[in-house]
Amino acid sequence: MALFGTPAVKASDFFTLPPSLAGFAAHFSPDARPWEWLPQIAAALGQWNFQSDPGRSLGGAIPPGVKIEGPVYLHPSVKLPAYATISGPAWIGPETVIRPGALIRSNVIVGAGSVLGNACEYKNCLLMDRVETPHYNYVGDSILGSRSHLAAGAICSNLRLDRQPIVIRTPDAVFETGLRKLGAILGEEAEVGCNAVLNPGTLLGKRSLVMPAIAFGGWLPAGMIARIRASVSVVPRR
Repeated sequence: MALFGTPAVKASDFFTLPPSLAGFAAHFSPDARPWEWLPQIAAALGQWNFQSDPGRSLGGAIPPGVKIEGPVYLHPSVKLPAYATISGPAWIGPETVIRPGALIRSNVIVGAGSVLGNACEYKNCLLMDRVETPHYNYVGDSILGSRSHLAAGAICSNLRLDRQPIVIRTPDAVFETGLRKLGAILGEEAEVGCNAVLNPGTLLGKRSLVMPAIAFGGWLPAGMIARIRASVSVVPRR
């Protein structure tokens, strides 16, 4: 719901669902607001027949230190670590690498060729193709477009301190999302530097960049950089 103005803030402004996730396309309209995709993650997983297509979770070798609970699909090409915890429902696509200590805790969809890093936590999130979250990241209630990247220690904060519903603010409008938990929306090829914190309800456009060690919230247009001088400033990305 927009409080004022009628800007075109659509999922297609940020990303395109890749072919690896075509089986879920009916749940993710390109014309929807991007944050409206979040409640659809559970619905999309709910329609997947884990019994008829169990993937590696039932049919392949699982290292003894990898704990799997509930319905989980792992493509046979997924690279598993010596130890990790995966709680379903979860769907992990081809050539994805899961590193030691990863915690995947329900309602997680990951496309092809992504990295789920060491000591990282994932919850109610959609990661598309070749998404890199390699070290000490928290990705909760968030959507990361293809080829986006969280550097070491970058956090997608998903809950306001006052626990009120998240409000999205763009230059043209303010939106009531109705969601108490909403992390970040990262457009394709967006970059977030080491130890940066994305405040609840952050939108990063395609190829935008948040510099390391800052807290950023709100909307960062495509191809722009958020960095600190005397204060946070936004400049074109070249």
